[in-house]
Amino acid sequence: MIDMFHNGLAEILPFIAIGFAAQLVDGAIGMAFGAVATSLLIGVLDVSPAQASYRVHIIKCFTSAASGVSHALNGNIEKRLLVKLILPGVIGGAMGAYGLVWIDGDAIKPYVFAYLGLLGIILVLKGIRGNTKRRVPRTAEPLAFAGGLLDAVGGGGWGPVVSSGLMLQGAEPRKVIGSVNSAEFFVAIATSSAFISHFGLAHLAGPTLGLLIGGVAAAPFGALVTRLLPAPVIMVLVGSILTLTMLYWLFPSA
Repeated sequence: MIDMFHNGLAEILPFIAIGFAAQLVDGAIGMAFGAVATSLLIGVLDVSPAQASYRVHIIKCFTSAASGVSHALNGNIEKRLLVKLILPGVIGGAMGAYGLVWIDGDAIKPYVFAYLGLLGIILVLKGIRGNTKRRVPRTAEPLAFAGGLLDAVGGGGWGPVVSSGLMLQGAEPRKVIGSVNSAEFFVAIATSSAFISHFGLAHLAGPTLGLLIGGVAAAPFGALVTRLLPAPVIMVLVGSILTLTMLYWLFPSA
C-alpha cells in the first residue's frame, strides 16, 4: 500500500510542479495556465485537443476560484469590470465548448497569434515608456466573449485575449489581472458544464489531479505578486509573453 502511494505520488509530482509554476504566472500576470496545461496534456499525454481542453477547464474551476479569492483579499479586483466580463465570457465559453467538435482551432491560430503578438509588442513599448495612464475600458464585453470562445476551443486564450486587450485600453493592470482571473471562474464553470455533457467525469485523476493540486497551491502567491509589481513591469511581462508565444509559433523548430 505504501509503495503504491509513493509510486502514485512520484508520478504526479512533476505535474504538481508544472501546475504550481503555471498558476503562479497566470495569477501574477493574468495568463499562461491554460496554454501550459493544454500543451502538456496534448504533447506529453497524447490526449485529443477536445479532451485536453475539457480537463483544463475542470481544473480551472478550482484554480480560478482560489485565484479569485486571493485577488479579492489583495484588493486586485474592480467590481464593475468583473461584472462586465462574466456574462459575455460565459456565453463565449459555452458556445466554444459545444462547437469544439466542428470548429477547427488550427485554422484560426495564425490570426489569433498575429493579433496577440501585435498586442504584446505594443504593451512592451508602453511599459518601457511608462505610458500607464488610466482609462475606463470601453470594449470589455467583446473581449470577454472572444476570450471565452477561444479559451474553450483551444484550452487557453481567456487571459491573453482579455487581459492584454484591457491593458491596451488603459485599464489598471493590477485590477485587470484580478478581475479577469476572478471572472474566469464563471467561464470555467460554464465551459466545463458543456464539456461534461460530451465526456462525463472520467479521466480526472493522475496527471490532471497533479496540475490541479499545484495550481490551487500557487493561487495565493500569484495574487500577492500582482499586488506588489509596478504597472509598467506587469505590462512589459505580459507583452513579452505574448510576443514570445507568437515567435515560438512562427519558428517552432528554432
